[in-house]
Amino acid sequence: MKEELTCITCPLGCRLVAERGEDGSLAVSGNRCPRGAAYAREELLAPKRVVTATCRIAPASGTRRDEAAPRRVPVKTSAPFPKERVPELLAEIYRLELALPVARGAVLLADALGSGVDLVATRSVE
Repeated sequence: MKEELTCITCPLGCRLVAERGEDGSLAVSGNRCPRGAAYAREELLAPKRVVTATCRIAPASGTRRDEAAPRRVPVKTSAPFPKERVPELLAEIYRLELALPVARGAVLLADALGSGVDLVATRSVE
């Protein structure tokens, strides 16, 4: 079985052809550097994505928030996360309510879903 991919690891954008053998092996051609073969193997065997989203800010008790103040905190995973589990992670992210202040780079969810990947804030919000 042949699958065609475009490598995204560098600006060359090599057109890759991956062929699966009957024994389960994977042969990659069309790559102009070793990173292309590694990309194709990961994309076909265990795809991962960096996940970006926003988290809700918990309502401040007894205080009135400025209308111009942000209502959500932008977040991302600290490393690529298994693609098949992204919907599960997003559900967990959308359940979070963060207390202010939140510092950029702060770990908001350590070892998300037991993956070894952390969820971090990408912006400081006070």
